[in-house]
Amino acid sequence: MSFQSTPWQTVGPYYRLGLEPLYRTAIAGDGAVGERVQVQGQVFDGVGVPVSDAVLEIWQADAQGIYAHHEDPRAGDHDPAFTGWGRVPTDDQGRFAFSTIKPGRVPGPRGEPQAPHLMVLVFMRGLLRAASARLYFSDEAANADDPILALVPADRRATLVAQAQGTGQYHWDVRMQGDQETVFFDY
Repeated sequence: MSFQSTPWQTVGPYYRLGLEPLYRTAIAGDGAVGERVQVQGQVFDGVGVPVSDAVLEIWQADAQGIYAHHEDPRAGDHDPAFTGWGRVPTDDQGRFAFSTIKPGRVPGPRGEPQAPHLMVLVFMRGLLRAASARLYFSDEAANADDPILALVPADRRATLVAQAQGTGQYHWDVRMQGDQETVFFDY
């Protein structure tokens, strides 16, 4: 007997039924400290069709670069008004939108500071497990020194960068395959 996933045991679209009560598109509550930002975009499949049943899960540090997690050595100084977590569905046109704060810089693999970024997990039909990406902000000078972004080939880095569309407004599309496929990380 095999207990491994088979191609027809993929994530979704049924998973949305269980996740809907957990949707959180306002990641930063009213009392959270930091620069408020809005991110919007679309999720596209391998042939460029919008994905109407995807869910993006967001994880991020607070404005000081501290995670709300016991393994962060600075967790005691974390902003108590900020959880750093959200779950964002796409609509019928594959569009998503969420609000949060711009995170602070967190230590990288060898202690060097990373550019402000969000961790993004993409859940959708056809995946056996979530696809993991990062979202960086186009107006951050620190992107040039980010140790993780530096691992991505220069011609593909733009797929991880949300473009500023005005004060506190960003646009970022997720492309699951094909031309301009978003870079996904394997942890």
